[in-house]
Amino acid sequence: MHPVWYELKHVCKQTGARYGILHTPHGDFETPIFMPVGTKANVKTLIPSEIMEVSDGLILGNTYHLWLQPGDKLIRDFGGIRGFMKWDGALLTDSGGFQVFSLSKIRKITEEGVEFRHHKSGEKLFLSPEKSIEIQNNLGADIIMSFDECPPFDADDKYMKDSVDRTIRWAKRGFDAHKNKDSQALFGIVQGGGNKEIRKYCLDELQKIDFPGYSIGGLSVGESKKEMYEMLEYLSTIMPKDKPRYLMGVGSPDDLVIGSINGIDMFDCVLPSRNARHGTAFTSIGKIQVKNTKLYSDPNPLDPKCDCFVCKNYSRAYLNHLVKSEEILAQRLLTYHNLYFLKNLMKNIREAIKEDRLLDFKNEFFKEFGYTK
Repeated sequence: MHPVWYELKHVCKQTGARYGILHTPHGDFETPIFMPVGTKANVKTLIPSEIMEVSDGLILGNTYHLWLQPGDKLIRDFGGIRGFMKWDGALLTDSGGFQVFSLSKIRKITEEGVEFRHHKSGEKLFLSPEKSIEIQNNLGADIIMSFDECPPFDADDKYMKDSVDRTIRWAKRGFDAHKNKDSQALFGIVQGGGNKEIRKYCLDELQKIDFPGYSIGGLSVGESKKEMYEMLEYLSTIMPKDKPRYLMGVGSPDDLVIGSINGIDMFDCVLPSRNARHGTAFTSIGKIQVKNTKLYSDPNPLDPKCDCFVCKNYSRAYLNHLVKSEEILAQRLLTYHNLYFLKNLMKNIREAIKEDRLLDFKNEFFKEFGYTK
């Protein structure tokens, strides 16, 4: 008997948003949840104890990058990513597919897999559904992804249908190759760009394979927010209710709220850490450019409503100085704060779902953050 990976606990009467529990071998997690991205077995600038403070204990690793450096077999010999980076929480890995398509200008997609070149050295490489699963088995994440193609959102119907058909065949091959079905939940990835009929077709075919969970790929890839939200609203009506739903690569505060309203359980994105490295902070009154001259002598905390380590200990003036001086500490402190902000946002979203008031919360949050100005 396979393990139960997800329990739906409550549906918000105001919006239809879902509150649930995601079960993994390394912890149970309330959903909706935001997962910080630890691309190369680290969340940039933070040590594991800090990552635990600014997350709910579930983070990502990147299959493509860890396969190339230092290698999945080496990481396996250290006890997987958890042992390698000394992480006590749970992990999710992507399939490596998105990087193949986003980083490589020279690639050849065949039925067997993808031939491409190393994004730095130019070395010829090959990744297949079976190879992707083998790498992820070695990396040892609790949740792993099927190998897929992420087609352009606006690809024509013929290309989209051919691409999705191949993704479905690859999903079945990866499912058959997966050795650790009881300890690693393998998710199918729903593709189809902006075409609702092809999205439904992809989901229907993946459900025949019966994955423990389903990811939504191919969104936040250049389409408008309106187009993304319309697709999420549509998918919320057809995705299985008893399986977790993971929206890949989406993590701005407004998208987390709207995604939750549309039934998403899991999110990830590099945005909070990337923004931090460029001196931008999320706060209760919107985004702040920390190097702004107005903050030069400001004695106030970055966000007066935030109780994170950074806001309890440092002034805007000090953070402004660090950013302008290009100090690494600025990146560390702002990364810590931004991830803590999203952790707290997700906590508030879950509470609002349980209290059947997520639409009210959305309206209040959007007004305070500045999305309705």
